[in-house]
Amino acid sequence: MAQATYRGVFLKLLAAAAVAAWLGQFGFSIEGEKDQPNVLFIAIDDLNDWIGCLGGHPDVQTPHLDRLARQGVLFTNAFCSAPACNPSRASLLTGILPSTSGVYLNSQPWRPALRDAQTIPQYFMAHGYRVIGGGKIFHGRYPDPPSWHEYFPSKTKTRPDDPVPPKRPLNGIPNTAHFDWGPLDVGDEDMGDWKVTDWAIKQLGKEHEEPFFLAVGIFRPHLPWYVPKTYFKMYSPEHITLPNVKEDDLEDIPPIGVKMARPGRDHKRVIEYNQWRNAVSAYLASISFTDACVGRLIGALERSPYARNTVIVLWSDHGWHLGEKLHWRKFALWEEATHNVLMMVVPGITQPNARCTRPVSLIDIYPTLIDVCGLRAKEGLEGKSLLPLLKNPSASWDRPALTTHGRNNHSVRSERWRYIRYSDGTEELYDRQKDEMEWTNLADRPEFAKVKKQLARWLPKVNAPDAPRERR
Repeated sequence: MAQATYRGVFLKLLAAAAVAAWLGQFGFSIEGEKDQPNVLFIAIDDLNDWIGCLGGHPDVQTPHLDRLARQGVLFTNAFCSAPACNPSRASLLTGILPSTSGVYLNSQPWRPALRDAQTIPQYFMAHGYRVIGGGKIFHGRYPDPPSWHEYFPSKTKTRPDDPVPPKRPLNGIPNTAHFDWGPLDVGDEDMGDWKVTDWAIKQLGKEHEEPFFLAVGIFRPHLPWYVPKTYFKMYSPEHITLPNVKEDDLEDIPPIGVKMARPGRDHKRVIEYNQWRNAVSAYLASISFTDACVGRLIGALERSPYARNTVIVLWSDHGWHLGEKLHWRKFALWEEATHNVLMMVVPGITQPNARCTRPVSLIDIYPTLIDVCGLRAKEGLEGKSLLPLLKNPSASWDRPALTTHGRNNHSVRSERWRYIRYSDGTEELYDRQKDEMEWTNLADRPEFAKVKKQLARWLPKVNAPDAPRERR
């Protein structure tokens, strides 16, 4: 080769390196995308631990979720950053805690408070991924069009409409808005989640030139619990197991905690209208409908050419109470509201049938995906990569999980303990080895002062002012 040709090749390589360095300043990468794994990112709304593999409810039927859990690592002690859809998802997708952002509630639009945040989809987009999504990933009221190359049904309408009964409420409780449940005389294919799953299956059937990040948001078991009657037939209210509830459970709870529970509202009405069994059956029916959607989606991945090179992460945004602590819905700092589903399958890293009992948080998903996909580390993330636990679920792990509901109200969950401190300084402490239902508040007992002190070290040092609320 002539000297001039050598010099030309050298200059081209030098120019390419300069371009790569320049792009790197802005979070872009042009390196090695072809070899990076795909990501299937599955979000489920309002799903607590009532799935078979977590043992949360004895009557539930979730064969597809259970099978997926057996393929990789099931995190049995995973917790949300916030027990509400918007702050939980905003924290997960930006890697920033509610106490740092000030986004504590559903009524606070997250993007104005986090204008410069680079979301998980944006980070993958900047690293050469084709980023597409459908269904509920961000909170439905606050979508983020810049986070996606493509979205179904659109970048501003996050999920297809569901069929609704001609006359509501179905449960007979007046003035309940969407706090309603009952069977629909429709087919699975009429449901919005089924349509989102259909769309995702089509994406898995396409040929993708770049690695893809495919986000699939399933809305059920979010209220209202309207799913096809086929799933209601799986759960007869007369034979259903009700949650284990202690009627005086709130007597040792600080006033702020009682206010969060609101025992005189949802729980009182459910009991008054004799709807507890019907409600539990409807929630379980909605879970089984979601399980069917997950089964179709995972089946399509397994039949696709991408089966061996796709990371699967499935998560729910928080838990849900169905009468425990005389409380319904999320919006509290106890186990039922904060404990969520998290499972991951990472080709070449995870082993089948692995279960991890370490307390982890949804905020850990962002750095974990960066690690398992071989992307450049990102500064400013407040979670910790779960890669060591994916490799060895019994690895040492010194971090408890932090959950925040409203400014300066926090729960710290270790493997053994739950410690809650409210904004007025009042506290709760539960020894979950001896008190799985969190019935006995130990916070005022002097012998546990050292335990509280150790857990309190993990409370956030910053509690940002409330982000502005949406004017409606």
